[in-house]
Amino acid sequence: MGNEERELPNIIICGTPGTGKTTLAEQVAETTELENICIGDVVKENHLHFGFDEKWKTYDVDEDKVLDYLEPKLLKGGCIIDWHTCGLFSEELIDLVVVLRTDHSKLWERLESRGYSLEKIQENNEAEIMQICLEEARESFDPKIVVELPSESIEEMESNLSRITQWVTNWKKNH
Repeated sequence: MGNEERELPNIIICGTPGTGKTTLAEQVAETTELENICIGDVVKENHLHFGFDEKWKTYDVDEDKVLDYLEPKLLKGGCIIDWHTCGLFSEELIDLVVVLRTDHSKLWERLESRGYSLEKIQENNEAEIMQICLEEARESFDPKIVVELPSESIEEMESNLSRITQWVTNWKKNH
């Protein structure tokens, strides 16, 4: 089922941990008909993992199980995927990829306030500086559907919400 047959689009909101993905995804879901799917929660709730990595304090995700779980939802449409990465998903099922970016010093503060270990903060900051999420999005999807948005202030977050909500409205009119 291509995007011409879906009534609602599928959007990925990705970025380094701490860039505001979950906040934005929840807000977009509240203002549109889309379902917010936080992959971290889905992985935990449905045991779509190989176990818990104590060093990094995160689950070792079974990507095949995640895809099997999500495919029926994505085929139907109307999903917001909230995850730090996007390359796992089929280009045919995704209509917009939003990559949130945050200055590394602000990101450091956010991750520190979450209680992340120094090693995890450093790794995530390096990923943000090196634009790992953005590069993955550009390599995995048509550049026309990849949008890089700043996510450092309330004003930027409000602007991002407005832009994505308007994009959803336009998508629905054109499909």
